[in-house]
Amino acid sequence: MLVAFSVAPSGVPITGPAPHDASVHDAVAAAVKVVRESGLPNRTSSMFTEIEGEWDEVMDVVKRATEAVGRYGSRVSLVLKADIRPGYYGELDGKVNRLESALKDARRAGA
Repeated sequence: MLVAFSVAPSGVPITGPAPHDASVHDAVAAAVKVVRESGLPNRTSSMFTEIEGEWDEVMDVVKRATEAVGRYGSRVSLVLKADIRPGYYGELDGKVNRLESALKDARRAGA
């Protein structure tokens, strides 16, 4: 399965100094660290982190990443989208490669 998720704290930080701006980069870095240390295929963009693996292992990583962010606020917001396609692996890159190929074919057909 592929999961794209975004997790961010809100409310008063449970520990640490009060923030001076609205940035959540330290909290997001804590979540991404959990994802990267999981060893599962992953990619992080400006808005989401994508992770690929079996249901239980992916959801465990999402849970631990969410818990890591929880230290930065009294509440946590989690947005999650999943593509559940049993028997398919390597789709983190495979889906993008097929899209790029289709775009290349479309450009050739329109040229």
